[in-house]
Amino acid sequence: MSAPEKKIVCEPQSSVWLPDSDLSPQDREFAQRIRAFAHDKLLPHARAIDEQRTFRRETVTDLGAASVLGGPLPREVGGGGWTAMQYAIAHEELGAVCGNARGFCAVQTGLVATTLHRYGNQAQRDRWLPSLMSGKAIGCFALTEPDAGSDAASLRTHAQLRGDRYSLHGTKHWITNGGVADVAIVFATVDPALGKNGITAFLVETNAHGLKRAPMPGIELGHRGSDHATLTFEGVELSAGTMLGKVGEGFAIAMAGLHAGRLSVAAGAVGIHRAALAAAVEFTSQREQFGKPLATFQMVQERLADMLTSLHQNRGLVHRCARRRDAGIETGADLAMAKLAATEAAAHAADQSLQLHGARGYSSACVPERLLRDIQALRIYEGATLIQKTLLARALTSKAK
Repeated sequence: MSAPEKKIVCEPQSSVWLPDSDLSPQDREFAQRIRAFAHDKLLPHARAIDEQRTFRRETVTDLGAASVLGGPLPREVGGGGWTAMQYAIAHEELGAVCGNARGFCAVQTGLVATTLHRYGNQAQRDRWLPSLMSGKAIGCFALTEPDAGSDAASLRTHAQLRGDRYSLHGTKHWITNGGVADVAIVFATVDPALGKNGITAFLVETNAHGLKRAPMPGIELGHRGSDHATLTFEGVELSAGTMLGKVGEGFAIAMAGLHAGRLSVAAGAVGIHRAALAAAVEFTSQREQFGKPLATFQMVQERLADMLTSLHQNRGLVHRCARRRDAGIETGADLAMAKLAATEAAAHAADQSLQLHGARGYSSACVPERLLRDIQALRIYEGATLIQKTLLARALTSKAK
């Protein structure tokens, strides 16, 4: 097993790039608590699960015990009652240490538990919410298909009504947690002729007869410590009681889940950006060439300065989204800008950090190599970069239509 990474890489001492002073006293204490958890429970395993391509079930237990999985849910259902700002702070801290853990939380809490709380009936909530928040059960969000990615309305998985039950047929792929989940929110059409108005959400237990699961073929570029699976439904029988919401509400439910999840992705990208900068500062300060530290060379200093400025810019965009969500005035454009800017900036920062490490950066022994791979997924998840640009362009030109 690989040796744990040194904490200094993701635990910068300078408040210049770890601006806790920008936060309220309550949020500052919250950030420090999540940071301590991430360093104690996630960092020792981050490199190993990536190199070994291993989903670590114990991490789920740790996240549940630390109340991270239930954090965003209301207190009245046993959650932590986090604000949107705290949600963003937590996912930045997780992203700075382990993208796999952050991605798991985004699905488990942001897509599954939160969606179940908003749209599920009382029986469904009672059955699943406590175990999802504790980590005793794992959930997945089965939306993406081989021929329906960005165009979710074109999905082909169908649920045919036969008497008082539905028969589910179709294939989903790239489903995070799909191979280890106990329950899945599955999106299927009850009538293809209705387009998105026929899409309906179902709550499906993964031990159901007719459901087959398999790992995604090949080796992922990043997030190799996550579980990504193909789900095939061959006549899975579902009662009306498994429906989430009403017939035809599935598309709106899916979009609401993805909308909420974009804040996690944007905040996680800020965490990756921060870790890339911290690694670059540490390495260039210690590495000497031509008789002096790399950090004293002007071209190196230029890159560090640009990475720092970009970090603050994009962290500000993410926090702006969180504040507007807490105030009830967040828009799709707010999220699109934050996700677009934060993920692209983090990709550039990870690349620059790797370049500053020279040949060392080409190895998994150095953090930037993993960061550069992991950030690619964040440019795609919850709406790819070009989709975010499309959303923003539509917002700007809608009146012209």
